[in-house]
Amino acid sequence: QVQLVESGGGSVQAGGSLKLSCTASGTIYSIPRMGWYRQAPGKQREFVADIIGDSTPKYAESVEGRFTISSHNAKKTVVLQMNSLDSEDTGVYYCTAKIREAWTRDLENYWGQGIQVTVSP
Repeated sequence: QVQLVESGGGSVQAGGSLKLSCTASGTIYSIPRMGWYRQAPGKQREFVADIIGDSTPKYAESVEGRFTISSHNAKKTVVLQMNSLDSEDTGVYYCTAKIREAWTRDLENYWGQGIQVTVSP
């Protein structure tokens, strides 16, 4: 069974940095896309960043220039480096990935359980 496990969240003061990691495990043939979403208290889940294969990563406008996403295919890992954090970045961050478990299977979308990021003023 495929699982996505996030790590690296926590609390930081405004202006600080955090690095989130997400590793996929289980029966995996390929992972064409990995990314991050977040959900602030009382708000809907929103796109943060994603990376598809070797293409240029995409970012939400609110994090462009502050966050950097990178993937390490051999390790089935995606990393989100978050710099210049502010209180608007507070929320639960979710890793997501499109995974093919076997070459005969369709792509399926998976989500991690989420990890808390808290930025204090």
